[in-house]
Amino acid sequence: MSLSLFNPFTDLIFDEQFCFLTGDLTTEKMTVYPEWLMDHFKFGADRIEMMDKSKSYTYADLQLPCSPRVKKAFEALEEKIQAAYEKGYEGMAALDEQLLFLWTGRMVYGMLYYEMRYESSRRMRLRENFDLSATLRERFGNFHLMMQSIIEPVSFVGQKPWSIAVFPLKYSADIFSYRDDTVNLLFQFGVNGFGFIACLQDNGVIGEKQKEILEKMKGHVLHPLQFEELFARFHYSDYILQYKPEYNIENTATGITIEAVPVTANENRPVFGFWDEETFAQLLTNYWSVYGIQRGDIIQFQKPFLSFLENAYTKDFILPENIDLPF
Repeated sequence: MSLSLFNPFTDLIFDEQFCFLTGDLTTEKMTVYPEWLMDHFKFGADRIEMMDKSKSYTYADLQLPCSPRVKKAFEALEEKIQAAYEKGYEGMAALDEQLLFLWTGRMVYGMLYYEMRYESSRRMRLRENFDLSATLRERFGNFHLMMQSIIEPVSFVGQKPWSIAVFPLKYSADIFSYRDDTVNLLFQFGVNGFGFIACLQDNGVIGEKQKEILEKMKGHVLHPLQFEELFARFHYSDYILQYKPEYNIENTATGITIEAVPVTANENRPVFGFWDEETFAQLLTNYWSVYGIQRGDIIQFQKPFLSFLENAYTKDFILPENIDLPF
C-alpha cells in the first residue's frame, strides 16, 4: 500500500479551515512571510498586490491555515534560517539546500495559495467554475508534495528539483530586496551581506546554464546591479526553457522518494529556445530602472549589450568595485 498525502490541486481545495499542507481541519495559522523577517525589515504593514492588481494585502495579513505539527515544523525551520542569517553569507551558504528550498517555498507557496483563493472567490462571484490547466495542476501538485517533506517521509534522491545559488552581496544597511514568481516558482532574496536565487522546479537545468557566470563570480561581493542582472538571466532562462520538468516519484507504505529526471534535448528541439536580446533588455529594464537605466541604455544600435556582469569584449567578470553606482 502506498502513502496517501493531501494534494489540494486535485479538487482545488483552498478553504481556510483546512491546513494548507496536510488538509487537516485546523484553527491555527502562520504568516506567509516569517515574522522575524517582517519585524527586522519593518515591511509587515507594506502592501502586496495579487497578480491581476485588483486586490492587495499587507504582508502581515497574509496567513496560512496550518495544523499544529506544520506550524511547529516551520518554527523549527525558522530558527535554523535565522541563526544562519545572523552569520551572514557564510551562515547561509553552509545551509543544506533543502532547507533553503523549504524556506523560500513557504513564501512562494503562500502567495500561490492566496492567488488560488482569490481567483476561486472571484469566479464564484461571477458564477463561473474555477479550474486550472492539467499542466499547472501537475506543476503545483508536485511543488506541494515537495513542500510536505518538512513533515512527511518525502525525500529527494539523485538529481534535485531545484537550482539554488547563494553569494556575497553588498547593499546599504537595512535594504531588503525580494521578488517571487508564483506561476514559475522563482525566488530572489538580497540583503547587505548575501543574496540568493532559487528556481524551485527546474531540475537544476537553469543553474547549469548559468554555471559559467556563477563560477566567475566566486570570491567577489556582488554589486546590487549585478544581482539584478543575474536574477534576470535566471528568470529569462526559465521563460525560454522548452521542456517541462519531469519526476520519478516512488510511493510506498514507508515513504515517497522524488528524483528529478535530467532535462535532455532531442535533435529537433534544444533545451532552451532562442535568447532574444530585445526581450531580455525589456526584462532587465524592469530591474534596473530604479538606477535610472532604461531600455535604450541597455540595447543600442551597433553597440554591445550592456552588462555589469561580463565585459562585452573579453567576457571577463566585471569587478564590483569598478561599478560607479550606489549600493
